[in-house]
Amino acid sequence: MTKFILYVLVTILSVWALDGININFLFKKGQVVKARVAYFLILLSIIYLVTNFIYDFIYIKIF
Repeated sequence: MTKFILYVLVTILSVWALDGININFLFKKGQVVKARVAYFLILLSIIYLVTNFIYDFIYIKIF
């Protein structure tokens, strides 16, 4: 249950943070779908890595 709550909190924080980054200049004009897929994959990667880091850090700190 703790990991689920972490996933939700990190998801909200990651979407908020990535909203401030303009990645459109990396893609050619008209490549909207590719930009969205890349944004989504970056978002999933950040969520997974940050959540597991926080969870492991808390788990190691407690035990």
